[in-house]
Amino acid sequence: MIGRFAPSTTGPAHPGTMLAALLCWLDARSLAGRVLLRLEDLDPDRTRPEWSSGIVNDLAWLGLDFDETHAQSEGAAAHDAALDRLAGEGRLYPCECTRSQLREVAVPAPGGGLRYPGTCRARPLPAAGWRAACDPLRVRLEDTGGLGDPIVRRRDGAAAYHLASVVDDGESGVTRIVRGRDLEPTTPLQNALRDLLGLPRPEYRHHLLLLEERGGKLAKLHGAVGTPELRTHYSPDDLCGFLAFAAGLIPEPSPVCPRELVDSFAWRNVGDPDRVVRWQPPRLVLVESGS
Repeated sequence: MIGRFAPSTTGPAHPGTMLAALLCWLDARSLAGRVLLRLEDLDPDRTRPEWSSGIVNDLAWLGLDFDETHAQSEGAAAHDAALDRLAGEGRLYPCECTRSQLREVAVPAPGGGLRYPGTCRARPLPAAGWRAACDPLRVRLEDTGGLGDPIVRRRDGAAAYHLASVVDDGESGVTRIVRGRDLEPTTPLQNALRDLLGLPRPEYRHHLLLLEERGGKLAKLHGAVGTPELRTHYSPDDLCGFLAFAAGLIPEPSPVCPRELVDSFAWRNVGDPDRVVRWQPPRLVLVESGS
């Protein structure tokens, strides 16, 4: 069994990052498996080296060890090879539709997204951004989650998120993916890309999220409190205890280290409802429980 945790390096880790890392790590270690850390750093406009190193440091501080760590940008050759294969099979076409144009022509898809209707399919390569044609001859529409043809190469020439993710999983031999339920709608689309590339499908498990009081998930974009600030108020075991309590693994937020949770870890003990969290210095507070 090989699992992976793949955070984006677009800002410091926050409580949601650390909960996702803890659950992914516990899942792998409880099954005597390997767990990899992949730093998703393909967006040059939003990623910074110091955020990559900071996430690595924060995860180690919490007590999470990984069998392998690498940056997604190191896989450019494999990403290009996958694009070459799709191009050789006639699966790629350029698309320069803007977001405003897509909003005009796209139709709602399951999970709240928008399905791309294939507007640019007749256009020949080359051009900037590329999509992979997932048509009924190879992949059923429902197998993409109803989202339509995915972007596989961005306009800046870099591999897009979904293609890079499935190629990296294949290169690393990932057999099991644990991640937040907000990403669940993209699972069929990623599996559709795997089928086009002849890659095996891993097993997925999607877990609860930590939410802000306005209803959205805790995120770097919304200014969620970062782990560097939390470290000035929490010990590693105190923060792990809060995260374990929020997930339903322990009955109260008492200090515990990740290793102490491995033997008793089971998904039946992990809560299903998302949890609303408030940063009330110097502590994190679960709003629903009033704790």
